[in-house]
Amino acid sequence: MVIFGLFLLYPFAKGIWISLHEWNLLEVAFNPDAKEFVGLDNYIKLLFPRSWDFEWDQLLLFRVFLGAGLTFLVWNANKKNKMTPLLWGLSIAALLIIVYLMGWGPENGGRIGDRRFWTSVGNTVKFVLYVGPLITVLALVLAIQLNKPGKTTAILRTIFFSTQVLSVTVVTLVWQLMYSPQNGFIANIFEIFGMDSIAWLTNQNLAMPAIVIATVWWSLGFALVVFLSGLQSIPNDRLEAARLDGAKGWGIIWYVIVPSIKGTITFVLIMQLVLHFQVFGQSHLMTNGGPGDSTQVLVRYIYQTAFRDSNVGYASAMAIMLFIIMMTFSLIQAKVSKRGEQ
Repeated sequence: MVIFGLFLLYPFAKGIWISLHEWNLLEVAFNPDAKEFVGLDNYIKLLFPRSWDFEWDQLLLFRVFLGAGLTFLVWNANKKNKMTPLLWGLSIAALLIIVYLMGWGPENGGRIGDRRFWTSVGNTVKFVLYVGPLITVLALVLAIQLNKPGKTTAILRTIFFSTQVLSVTVVTLVWQLMYSPQNGFIANIFEIFGMDSIAWLTNQNLAMPAIVIATVWWSLGFALVVFLSGLQSIPNDRLEAARLDGAKGWGIIWYVIVPSIKGTITFVLIMQLVLHFQVFGQSHLMTNGGPGDSTQVLVRYIYQTAFRDSNVGYASAMAIMLFIIMMTFSLIQAKVSKRGEQ
């Protein structure tokens, strides 16, 4: 418990404390008294308008979060049979406020909080929504195919897991060579078929999918091993009974295997959320957050704010917001999975 408090709770509390200060890294390094307590100013700067002379139709992202939260609350209450006529009326009123009173927007000139922060959050969420399901589905399918005795499957399991032990530097270097529009592996294949090469990492529409593909290739091994462990815990009698009842192929997967490893699937999904919300190296080394901030992710923005701009207080506030976002997504995923099991 002491070790837990020393290495986890204390740094977290220290991060919250720093986020409440105007804390310049270089100034405080030479003069510990240079920091200034500003309370919630960093969070206000991060999340709220610099001035209130804006139109409601500029709050598009804010409305999206409100709408998603309202939808989840109504769905949860309805599942528990707690939706009274009063709650339905309040929900409809809230929906009308979100959609109509706040407008459809956004229009020109709208700025809510730190624009680069919200761009980074959007890119990070997009990255997680791409990578998480892809890794989960591909790893599960591969695990089912490789959950067999024999030397061939053992070799294939080793090959698929081997990418997991590579560092992010090696992975990004490999995929930069793959994506190179001059002599890259993909460009050479395109040339064989008489097609023009594609500048994957400098195209705003393709840079994020390129990073997603590299990440899936790199991270597939961990989920594969976890799924193999879960599959090997399924009793053979259960599978044999399903086959005797006439179940085949996808029927066995959907009605026997998936329900038997729901806990494993939940674990993999939550781990993907936690791990990939912290994406940094792929964006930093492959695209430098570009082109045009299209791959700028939140951890990279925090890094730049803290160590390039020396604004540690503001960076700590963003780190706390990242923790809240990760915790929210993880709790929702865990709650939805638990309800599915029930």
